[in-house]
Amino acid sequence: MTLELQRLGKRLGYSFQDSSALEQALTHRSAGATNNERLEFLGDAVLSVVVAQWLFERFPSASEGELTRLRASLVKGGTLAKVAQELSLGDCLRLGGGELKSGGHRRASILADALEAIIGAIFLEAGLETCRERILDWFDERLAGLSLGSEEKDAKTRLQEYLQGQGLPLPEYNVVCTEGDPHNQIITVACDVPGLPEPARARASSRKKAEKRAAEIALSALMQV
Repeated sequence: MTLELQRLGKRLGYSFQDSSALEQALTHRSAGATNNERLEFLGDAVLSVVVAQWLFERFPSASEGELTRLRASLVKGGTLAKVAQELSLGDCLRLGGGELKSGGHRRASILADALEAIIGAIFLEAGLETCRERILDWFDERLAGLSLGSEEKDAKTRLQEYLQGQGLPLPEYNVVCTEGDPHNQIITVACDVPGLPEPARARASSRKKAEKRAAEIALSALMQV
């Protein structure tokens, strides 16, 4: 194992027995066919399970919606990228020439994917419990700062933050129809979101309320994708 990877292992708090697993986890698809995409897929699932269990035990009175919002704030791309930066993953990434020239080692989506891939690699080599220990250690300060009140943002804000964290375009809100008399209208709004097969729709007595309800529906649907 190179000195660079040994130093990364110390920052991760985990020493790989098979250095090739760590090297693959750090290899972006731009660098070749043997890359970290499959490990990223696995790591994403492991991360979600670990965070979900921690939240379930930490907040026994929280509703499903509250737990879902808290989990989303922790596993979104922006948060993962920041954790990856704290671990200096960017210094160790294997990137193709194009990504190197465009600063791929600093790109949030690439950093987030690499962190998930490392989680997947640790899971395969050492199992779920070791993964849990590492994840909870890396996220320690963020977990300690969580509270149910910390996620009391309106649905439109939470949806926007989620999409930004995933590197996706922002939602578009459009009035589909307006029914009733001017003083007693019902407005239907469609929220068009990348990643959903069709816009989320909601009805309310004002456009603002309808947009918030549509955002809540869209965010809930995204959590199920």
